[in-house]
Amino acid sequence: PGGARRVKSLSRLLAVTRKEVRQMRRDRLTFAMIFGIPLMQIILFGYAINTDVRNLRTAVADEANTHLSRDFIARLDATQVTDIHERVDTVAQLEQRLRSGEISVGIAIPPDFDRRVADDTRAAAHILVDGSDPTIAGIADQLRNIPLRFDTMVEPERIGAVEVRTYYNPERRTPVNIIPGLSGVILMMTMMMFTAVAVVRERERGNLELLINTPVTSAELMVGKVLPYIFIGLVQLAVILTAGALLFDVPVRGSIVDLYLAGCVYIAANLALGLFFSTAVSSQFQAIQLTFFMMLPSILLSGFVFPFDGMPEPAKWIGEVLPITHFIRLTRGIMLREAGLGEMTGELVYLGVFAVIAMTAAALRFSKRLD
Repeated sequence: PGGARRVKSLSRLLAVTRKEVRQMRRDRLTFAMIFGIPLMQIILFGYAINTDVRNLRTAVADEANTHLSRDFIARLDATQVTDIHERVDTVAQLEQRLRSGEISVGIAIPPDFDRRVADDTRAAAHILVDGSDPTIAGIADQLRNIPLRFDTMVEPERIGAVEVRTYYNPERRTPVNIIPGLSGVILMMTMMMFTAVAVVRERERGNLELLINTPVTSAELMVGKVLPYIFIGLVQLAVILTAGALLFDVPVRGSIVDLYLAGCVYIAANLALGLFFSTAVSSQFQAIQLTFFMMLPSILLSGFVFPFDGMPEPAKWIGEVLPITHFIRLTRGIMLREAGLGEMTGELVYLGVFAVIAMTAAALRFSKRLD
C-alpha cells in the first residue's frame, strides 16, 4: 500500500509539472525571458562594466599657446584618458562647462607655462576635474603621475609639475556622489513598479467590467492612474534629500525648485513607462519581470555606477535612451555643481518627450475589453 501511494503521489507530481511546462510554453514572454534575460545582461554588462575608463570628455584652455604647451596637450591626449573635443579661451569657460556637465575634465595652461616648467615652486598646468563623480577624480589623478617630459633650455628632459583641482567634491566623499544618483534609482524602482501592475491588476480583479460601462477614455484612464503617484514620488524625493542631508551631509547647492521640477518630469516618465509595461503583459508576474529587466540596465548603463564616458559606444546609445541617465545628470548638476535647468535644458526636454511618448503608447495599447 505504501508503494502504491508513492507511485500515485509521483504521478500527480509529474502531472502538475507537465501542466506548468505547458503553461510556460504558452506564455511566450516568460519563455523568451528564460533565455533573453541572461544573454542580454551578459552582453550589456560585459561591455558596460569597465574600470579602465578612457576618453573622458575634456576641454583645453591654452593661454600660453607655445610649442611647449601644444606638446604638453598632445602628450596628455596620447594617454587616451582624456578626449579633447573642445578648446576655449579662459579658465572661466572651463569652469562653466564643468558646471553644466558638458565636460568631465578641463586642462588649464597659464600664459607663463614655459617658465613654470622650469620652476619647482609652481605647478606648470592645472587639471580641473568634476568631483561629483569620484571615479573620474581618481582616474584624473593618473595624469599627474604620468611622466610628462619637456625639453627646455634650462634643464633637458625636465618633468613638469601638474596640479589636479577637484571641483564640487574636493573631499571625494562617496555619499556626495551616490545620493543624487540613488534618488533616481529609488524613484525608478518604486514608480515603475506601482504602475507596471496597474492595468493588469484591474483585469485580473475584474474591474475592467466596470470601466467598460463608463465614459472614461483610454487617455483619461492612463493620466488618472499616474497623477496620484506623482505626489507620492515627490514625497519620496523629499525623504531622500532630507535623509541625505541629515545622515550624510549631502548638499543641495542649486535651486530646490529646479530639483523638484526635474523630479516631477522624471517621475512622470517612469510612471508612463510602467503603464506601458502594464498594457503589454497579461499578468502581474510578467509586469514585475519587465520592471526588473529594465532596472538592471538602468543602474549600470546610466553612469550611476561607472563613468558614462568610459563605456563603449553601443552601451552609450542604450544609456542615452534610459530616463535615469538624464535625471542623474540633472540631480548631480543641481545638487553638486549648482547648475540651473537653463544650463541642462536638453536633459529636461528629453525626459518630458519620453513621458509623453510612453503615455501615448500606453493609451493606444490599452483597450477597454475583457480580453
